[in-house]
Amino acid sequence: MSTDKDQALRDDIRLLGRLLGDTVRAREGEHVFEAIERIRRDSIRFHRDDDHGARNELEAALDALSRDDTLHVVRAFSYFSHLANLAEDQHHIRRSRAHLIAGSAPREGSLAHAMNRAFDAGLDAAALADFFATAQVVPVLTAHPTEVQRKSILNCQTAIARLLDQRDRMTLTPEERRENDDALRRGVLTLWQTRMLRPAKLSVVDEVTNGLGYHETTFLREVPRLYASIEDELAARDVYLANHELPAFLQVGSWIGGDRDGNPFVTAPMLEQALAMQCEHVIDHYFDELEILASQLSLASLLVPASDELLALADASPDCSPHRSDEPYRRAVAGIRARLAATRRALLGGSAATDAVRPYASPQDLAEDLAIVHRSLVGNGSGDLARGRLRSIRRAVSVFGFHLAPIDLRQNAEVHERVVAELLEVAHPGTDYLKLDESARIARLLAELATARPLNSPHYAYTDETASELAIFRMAREAHRRYGVASVPNCIISKADGVSDMLELAVLLKEAGLLDPRAGTLAVNVIPLFETIADLQASGPVMDRLLALPAWQRLLASRDRTQEVMLGYSDSNKDGGFLTSGWELYKAEIALVDVFHRQGVRLRLFHGRGGSVGRGGGPSYQAILAQPGGAVQGQIRLTEQGEVIGAKYGNPEVGRRNLEVLVAATLEASLLSGGEAAPRPDFLAAMDELSESAFRAYRSLVYETDDFEQYFRESTIVDEIAQLNIGSRPASRKKNTAIEDLRAIPWVFSWSQCRLMLPGWYGFGSAIAAYLERHAAAGLDRLQAMHRDWPFFATLLSNMDMVLAKSDIAIASRYAGLVRDAALRDAIFPRIRAEHEATVAALLKITGQHELLDANPLLKRSIRNRFPYLDPLNHVQIELLRRHRDGADDERIRRGIHLSINGIAAGLRNSG
Repeated sequence: MSTDKDQALRDDIRLLGRLLGDTVRAREGEHVFEAIERIRRDSIRFHRDDDHGARNELEAALDALSRDDTLHVVRAFSYFSHLANLAEDQHHIRRSRAHLIAGSAPREGSLAHAMNRAFDAGLDAAALADFFATAQVVPVLTAHPTEVQRKSILNCQTAIARLLDQRDRMTLTPEERRENDDALRRGVLTLWQTRMLRPAKLSVVDEVTNGLGYHETTFLREVPRLYASIEDELAARDVYLANHELPAFLQVGSWIGGDRDGNPFVTAPMLEQALAMQCEHVIDHYFDELEILASQLSLASLLVPASDELLALADASPDCSPHRSDEPYRRAVAGIRARLAATRRALLGGSAATDAVRPYASPQDLAEDLAIVHRSLVGNGSGDLARGRLRSIRRAVSVFGFHLAPIDLRQNAEVHERVVAELLEVAHPGTDYLKLDESARIARLLAELATARPLNSPHYAYTDETASELAIFRMAREAHRRYGVASVPNCIISKADGVSDMLELAVLLKEAGLLDPRAGTLAVNVIPLFETIADLQASGPVMDRLLALPAWQRLLASRDRTQEVMLGYSDSNKDGGFLTSGWELYKAEIALVDVFHRQGVRLRLFHGRGGSVGRGGGPSYQAILAQPGGAVQGQIRLTEQGEVIGAKYGNPEVGRRNLEVLVAATLEASLLSGGEAAPRPDFLAAMDELSESAFRAYRSLVYETDDFEQYFRESTIVDEIAQLNIGSRPASRKKNTAIEDLRAIPWVFSWSQCRLMLPGWYGFGSAIAAYLERHAAAGLDRLQAMHRDWPFFATLLSNMDMVLAKSDIAIASRYAGLVRDAALRDAIFPRIRAEHEATVAALLKITGQHELLDANPLLKRSIRNRFPYLDPLNHVQIELLRRHRDGADDERIRRGIHLSINGIAAGLRNSG
């Protein structure tokens, strides 16, 4: 971007930085302000000039701070990271609006660009119509054990973002500008005085509440707006007639309240509470919107006719005011609100209705009443009125129903296995299910699925685990009855590695009445999650064996012959490293596409991507287009986690843009085969070679180096994460410290905090060196061709480019200094440093870049702007960790560590 285009961003950053500085000076004193300024200048000088003297001065200034002043410094730089994020988000909005106002060609990632590509490729309107008729695009919010944001902080940021947006969109009078300046000053002051850390550990209810905040801020309003935009775009291109309404293909799912894999706090009562909270939230939204709609539909019967069905709605309304006797639309909407209030009471309890108003039996009944209003308006020539708030409410009802967000259930395969084993042992003593091999297990489970006879007995006291599992499935069935089948549509099996894993879950669903063996119907999707490298490699054969079962094919007939499969990016990375994980995921998709095609079943992939590259993160648009041909098929689900949720959906306009990107990428990948359906054979062979070498290098370091676990724990903040009040879920699946049992999220988050980002690149340098040693110049030519011509490989390198640019080996070396055993430190860190240097050199050689991120100037600019403010947080964190581990018993030290974790995560944006 040109200097002029960036000027507004720099102005916003300076404005917010000045307001923060003024606040610090006023609240904490001139000496604190001067200390912060001195640290800021030294850090900028080091980054700008690579001045190592400046770094020494920076470290000396930080080390000399008192404990109280250290906290002020950490808070100041942390808050600046948050404010810089707001300025960058606003700049993205500003530039997007500038392109639209100027009439620029549609940008990559927009729906208009995707449709242009489709028509340019020779596709017709019928192909687009077919896509939208069966499409499914679902980002799924998940609770994140390293999410460090408080909702109160997000609320402060939202207020500041709105004020920045106001300055952009309006020409303010001098008085309005002063009012905006004052409001911004108050916003920054409120932010400074708002506690960044939680005093108590986050509960599942708190996580549900946080998720609801994004619905309130973004989804409830922006999802209907996006649908309207898509429908209007399709009508303008003659794909549909005007006023055609798309099916509800875009939804926002959730794991919060249903994901019990390793979380003992997610129980049947918790699921019930989460569903009730969501129901209350969405009905209250409808209620408020209908109140505004009633005020807007002041049409008088003397001036505008109404349909008979609208008049019947009005006559049934409890609104009998003589002042509205000739306003049938208002009375009709008042009647809808009254029924909605009765529905709220029926679903959630509360005071009994004082009248005879009937609650709605389903969201479809509410939708039909709203459709009556719509048809009457269109029929009397007032169609424009139907395209405003009424259109938005109708779309919200079709997407969110009475449940708001569909909640997925997730549990580990080992738990299902133990529960089924106990049920079988009680019902058929001597079965000893756990000792059966896979074939015997399949036969035994199929026999159970062939009969309607229940296994569980009301007269037997099962273990707590079994009782809890049965209860949560019964709660799911009750949710279907109360809120509709869309409320709990999916059950996911973590660590799936065999056909019996799916059949075990099917047996448990049968016990709860969610699978009917007589009718051959299944009320939820059974979704295996393949996570480790070995599991990914086995996923094709496992699914082939499952789909070959006539009993399973019969059940799939009740699921539109669609089977969903989830792929785990995080655990496969922790298991095999960045390069091998990416390659095995790609190969697993190819294998699954082939299996499902042969079995005549539609494949829907659910991508378990995290925010960081080490957990499958990176730009969603490029990631979807880089899928192998046939892997998307118009339907895709993917997880959205942690601070990425805030970055993507905390701002409504940014949120809408990210949702549009998902739709556009899915359309392009489905209709235009995003990337080559069959990459060149030599490309595939090269990736196999690279993956083998990278796997050996990664496993050698992480799993085969003596005491590597000790090195990891002492050189990162993983143990301190466990002490933070940042999530309801334990950091490890089991009560030990083994890396195998550590959750992938804190694994990646810890490496990000120390600025190594190791899971996002380690092994690549060794792999390239070994490949070039074998293939010399021809090998480099091939690698460069892979980068140029193969979207998968280009995306892989682009993501690694981003991660390497956010790493800092000099800062990482200071974290290595926290390792007490000098011999251990000297045995491991030089290996990491050498691999880092080799990886950077290899990446630049293949891409032809002179520096990291030459191909991504926007991100390069962002890093240049923010990292001088991020580095001091790392230096302070290191010193505080040292004091804490040396036994200093001071709450200020612990708080400083936690504050620094928050600030670094905010500065990196996609760190966990």
